[in-house]
Amino acid sequence: MSSLPPVPSLSFSLFTPPTTRFGPRLGTIRFKRPEGAEIQIQTPGFLTSASRGVVPHLSRDHYAESSIRWVNLPFESFLDVPPPVPTLVPGKNPLHSFLGYSLGQHVVSMSARDPADGREMPANGNTHVSTYSLRGVRKITPADWRSYVLSCKPDIVFALSDIPFTNPPYSQKRLTKSIERSASWLANILSPPTHTSTYALSEGEYKPNILIHMAGAASVPARRAFASSLVEKLLGPEADAIKPLETLDQGVFGYTFDLVPIRLSLEAAEKQHQDPFYSPVESLPQTPPSAADANSNSNSTSTPSSEVNLDPVIPAHTDQLTPLLHASLEPLPVEKMRLVNTVQTPHEVLRLISTVGIDIFDAHWAQRAADIGVALDFTFPAPSSSSSSSISSTATKTRDNGKHDIGHNLYSDSYTHDFSSFSATPCECRACTPIAPSTRIYHGIDDPSYSNEEPAASSVREKPSFTRAYIHHLLHTHEMSAHSLLVMHNLGVLDTFFASIRRIIQRDMEAQIKGSEVEGGEWEEEVRRFEEYYDESLVVFEEARVMWRDVDLARGRGRLKREKKRQEEGTLGTAVEL
Repeated sequence: MSSLPPVPSLSFSLFTPPTTRFGPRLGTIRFKRPEGAEIQIQTPGFLTSASRGVVPHLSRDHYAESSIRWVNLPFESFLDVPPPVPTLVPGKNPLHSFLGYSLGQHVVSMSARDPADGREMPANGNTHVSTYSLRGVRKITPADWRSYVLSCKPDIVFALSDIPFTNPPYSQKRLTKSIERSASWLANILSPPTHTSTYALSEGEYKPNILIHMAGAASVPARRAFASSLVEKLLGPEADAIKPLETLDQGVFGYTFDLVPIRLSLEAAEKQHQDPFYSPVESLPQTPPSAADANSNSNSTSTPSSEVNLDPVIPAHTDQLTPLLHASLEPLPVEKMRLVNTVQTPHEVLRLISTVGIDIFDAHWAQRAADIGVALDFTFPAPSSSSSSSISSTATKTRDNGKHDIGHNLYSDSYTHDFSSFSATPCECRACTPIAPSTRIYHGIDDPSYSNEEPAASSVREKPSFTRAYIHHLLHTHEMSAHSLLVMHNLGVLDTFFASIRRIIQRDMEAQIKGSEVEGGEWEEEVRRFEEYYDESLVVFEEARVMWRDVDLARGRGRLKREKKRQEEGTLGTAVEL
């Protein structure tokens, strides 16, 4: 009998002392493939969001030249046509080969839903989760999800969880159902293969690395109860179903927190004068706003329904999030990875690192900034007064509160003749440091294979940075390359941001070991300076959204009609003929 082929190994090493349950921590995620390739992701770090399996605005050629190391695919976008296309791709690494990710550079994970989508959805059932595809709502059962995972073989998989997206707040009964279903569905994907299973052979070759979403919405008791259920030793049939594991937590690689449903629950509880921190959320007679309403922009400009997911404007509840995340993590082991989806600002990233000890954050907010024409431009640590004066000519705008924007709204006419690079500080992304091809690009008869002439070798040459004026021009002429360059730049800024975070935490750890650490440490001081220097209200994002809509109205069919209507409104009803 031939032995089964080796399977990839995934590990998380934590360098911070295990006595530190909450607070800044350093670690390394290592993913080693049987072929020998090993991918290392330093934490704190970030993952990149995808749409229909690809990073928006980027091509396969861009992936190798960007800061992308971990990509998450919301599988619901493939459910419009049964069976889902990725499940039909053969091979050991279907998602990598189908979508163009590198086995030696990219870790690919798979979740059932897009964690940034807060639209109101039909209620989940005992045997299914409601998801949203291009052709409407689709149901995923635990058996479906298990089969999709075993067919696609992602490097990491998010276990199916019962996250409610109906009108919050939720009754105690609903939260209890959510906890029970999530635990049951986790046990389903942890269960070993059976001889009668269609996927027994695949299961023998592939073992999923599982992340579990911490259920409990905005209720501290519910979140603590779910976390405790993960570490309780199972007995009877439940224990037999997951042998040789004794607890559900033993089969879990790490824990995830989707902030959008938590924020919606907190906002609904506030409107209903609830206190979700000291008592379970109870049923109330009044009906709170829908999730779609909570996600809508406060600006009076209307947004097409297809764009509802672009502009999530939900109040930041960082102070309220901390007790909820603590309740979920207190009963669980310290040494496992912690991931948060849909943070809103770099300020929130720093606070969650300080108060909770989060290891991985998604880059959704930075990618959405590129969608609306914002080029990120911030550094950690924040510039000092002396350094900021030297770059004042190219720095971001200063608001009335004395704080600086974290980026540039390149739709603004103020950048029409701004020929400076994206950032006031150096950036190594391919938008700021383009590279010319090292050899000639041949086409057709000019190819050297048609002649005896040898192509002249040349070294890699860095070209001048693309300028803000150039991107401003591309945005106003609807050139797709504008968003490609902005995505690469914003991910590059984020990569530098997290590298600086790790460097400051490392210095604090070394100072603590030497016994020379001052009270509070360098980390807390730099976080305070960052919050004082950069504006967290993101006014620049709101201004960019308005201008993005104005430019977007000029696209496609009906452009002249819309322009005529706008001119009529601007002239108080006077007809203007075009």
